[in-house]
Amino acid sequence: MTPEAAAATIVAAADPSWTRRFVDELDRTVRTDPLERFTELWDLSNSAAAGVFGVSRQAFSKWLKTGPPAGRSESVANLSAATDRLDRHIKRERIPAVVRRSAPALGDRSLLDLASAGETQKVAEAVEAMFDLRRVQP
Repeated sequence: MTPEAAAATIVAAADPSWTRRFVDELDRTVRTDPLERFTELWDLSNSAAAGVFGVSRQAFSKWLKTGPPAGRSESVANLSAATDRLDRHIKRERIPAVVRRSAPALGDRSLLDLASAGETQKVAEAVEAMFDLRRVQP
């Protein structure tokens, strides 16, 4: 059976919400590289993702194949943590809008603005704070 035929069979047999959850879980299982997940879930082209890290599109493409240099591991880890948390708490199709929305708590900047300014630690902290239920409890 081809992947296309399998997909058609699943779509025809299952309800849409189950199919969406299945596809999301399959993507989590297959797409394990942090940079690949970051670009996919934030809906960034390789060129835009390269801009976040201040490198050329070609350099970023090389990172996807061989991994980022050691000096970038903290930034990649921060964005990976933020991406994973967003993926756990927000529907995937809404993540691109969330990361592009300016927020007063971020100085009227967006998560993508912070990441592009090299402030990846602030991105990770802001996403953590978004889902910290302790701040809403008395």
